[in-house]
Amino acid sequence: MLETMRNAAKTWVAKLLMGLLVLSFSVWGITDIFSGVVKGFFAKDLVTINGAAISGAEYTRALQRTLKLSAQQTGQAITIEDAHKLGIDKQVLDSLIANAAIDGQRAHLGLAVSNNAIAESIITNKAFFDSAGKFDATIYHRLLQQNGLTEEGFVAQERSGRLHAAVTDVATQGAALPKTFESALTQFAGEARDARYFSVTATEADVTPPTDEDLKKQYDANTGTYTAPEYRAVAVMKVDPSDIASKVSVTPEEVQAGYDKYKADYSTPEKRTIVQLTFPTLEAAQKAKARIVAGEDMMKIATEIGAKEADITLKDRRLGDFLDKKIGDAGFALKAGEVSDPISGSLATALLKATQITAAKQSTLDEVKPAITQRLQLEKAKDEIQSIYAAVEDARAQQTKFEKIAERAGIPFQLVPAVSASGMDKDGKDVVMPSKPEVLKVAYSSDVGVENDALSVGDGYVWYEVREVIPSALKPLASVKDQVKKDFIAGKLRDAVGDKAKKLVERAAGGAKLEALAAEASAAIKTASNIKRNETSQDFDGAAVTALFGVADQGFAWSLEGDGKTARVMQVSKDTLPAVMATSPEIKKLKDQAGKGFALDVGQGFIASLRQNANVAINEDLWRQNTGGAATP
Repeated sequence: MLETMRNAAKTWVAKLLMGLLVLSFSVWGITDIFSGVVKGFFAKDLVTINGAAISGAEYTRALQRTLKLSAQQTGQAITIEDAHKLGIDKQVLDSLIANAAIDGQRAHLGLAVSNNAIAESIITNKAFFDSAGKFDATIYHRLLQQNGLTEEGFVAQERSGRLHAAVTDVATQGAALPKTFESALTQFAGEARDARYFSVTATEADVTPPTDEDLKKQYDANTGTYTAPEYRAVAVMKVDPSDIASKVSVTPEEVQAGYDKYKADYSTPEKRTIVQLTFPTLEAAQKAKARIVAGEDMMKIATEIGAKEADITLKDRRLGDFLDKKIGDAGFALKAGEVSDPISGSLATALLKATQITAAKQSTLDEVKPAITQRLQLEKAKDEIQSIYAAVEDARAQQTKFEKIAERAGIPFQLVPAVSASGMDKDGKDVVMPSKPEVLKVAYSSDVGVENDALSVGDGYVWYEVREVIPSALKPLASVKDQVKKDFIAGKLRDAVGDKAKKLVERAAGGAKLEALAAEASAAIKTASNIKRNETSQDFDGAAVTALFGVADQGFAWSLEGDGKTARVMQVSKDTLPAVMATSPEIKKLKDQAGKGFALDVGQGFIASLRQNANVAINEDLWRQNTGGAATP
């Protein structure tokens, strides 16, 4: 995990985001939530830049807030030692210095933002709107509180953000992609290729059986694969209305009252199939009605006006399904087979015919008595949840074991002997447990002996406690020998089929015909057309597409297929480049993405220039004293 995060932290995108995060942290003035985690920086200024100072306290708050947000977003805590290894501590310091350099440039330019502008930005921020789309002060203050912000701190953040943007936007505005680059991007993204290809396969006959020494090497080189994750034994009990509903008594009088209350829920409204012919004028509708009265078929008239039976037949409609109330009322007033007089509705003039009527049905109490009883039991159970919760909490306060509490309260209890953070047991099977995602998340943030608060889940509660922590450990070779052997053979199969395909490609490049090579491999040549660089399909996965676009037109390439024992030998049979400056939506999207990245690069370069030209002095002794390393390369 550390290596992945370390690589990700090197990208310019990560560095830019880190800078924005640190700017927010330093402006908000958030209190020290990790008191005592980082020590020693508070006594002195850590950095001076153009005469301004960045105190040790500012740096500490920024670093601690960064680590906290990372833990919230990834679900994994990062220690100060991890931060040192990943270089996060230096990134935070660098971002604070960059922000200070921007502040210096802003002060030099004499930039300012009025209070009215800040107020306007706040009241037009949709995050603070109510359901009617208007600014709501209650929502505003609640969101600030949830994010640990005071109103003064938030206003300061808004002001600082606008001022910093005013400085950096000077560099990024108008930072358009060069035309040559746009043209190259257009052809690069829009290039399409046709291919001819066949597949070769390796079998275990191509692989020498592994010796014990081979297996030991495979095991030692891949210890992470054969390491069991941390497991935890977790005790869980829960109470939900459905758990206790069957035990709740309901009197016949309550059932009758419930039926009277919910009677409408157990009724089926009348439905009708209506044929509706619409006409441009009332006169036209009257003439059609006269023809129907004289004996003409309604569908004949429909055909004359260009209507199909499916278009004019409204099947199984309820009264409320009609958009035009007048049309609906008229249709539901007809007898079966009856044709209405012309109806001048709000949307059209129509003739209606009721072809099928399904009468409304009200279920009797006897018919729905079981459903009504269960419904009332569930409702009463919801009311009893709080009393059960109180009883459970009282028992927990007396140090009563979960098993005994659950037995007394008549609620479900489960002891999970071993479950990983991903929800699997030691055999790799999925563990079934109440509110699994929520319980696992908090259980892996708790520890043995910790009394945890109940989780509120739906209309009920879940209690949990960690009974045992089983540390992650490397499994003995003897216990995973079969898996090690399987993995070893799989690796050798990949190598073997890769060698086969590579040699075939070399022969094809040397002049051998693809047909002859396919015949040697007893394989049929297949074709694929219009393959795009950034598109995959069932026939061409990402590896195959990448390999195909890695060679010149008419060139040969190979790629492994998903099963690990098959490889594909390919030839580019046709290469098509789009017209320069194509305006398809896909090309436009790519150019927009590249343009944003280009503008961000320009902005980063501008900020780096401000820092380089600033007079920066870092208290290296103080930094080294608290981190063990140098602040500057």
